[in-house]
Amino acid sequence: MSRKSSNTAAVPEAKSALDRFKYEVANELGVPLTDGYNGNLTSKQNGSVGGYMVKKMIEAQERQMTGGQY
Repeated sequence: MSRKSSNTAAVPEAKSALDRFKYEVANELGVPLTDGYNGNLTSKQNGSVGGYMVKKMIEAQERQMTGGQY
C-alpha cells in the first residue's frame, strides 16, 4: 500500500519561501533549527515553530482581507 506524504506544499513554488519563514520563526523563538535532521529537538520546540508560523500566516491573511486596516 502506497501512501502519499501529507508533508507537501499545496503550492510547490512556495516551498523555498516557507522554508525561509520556518527558519525565521525558529530564530525568533530561540529554537536551534538546523538544515537537515533535527531529531535533537523536542516535540514542544518543533510544535512551537509550526504553531507560530500558522499564527503569523493567519494574521497576514486577516490584514490582507481587511485591506491592511487590521
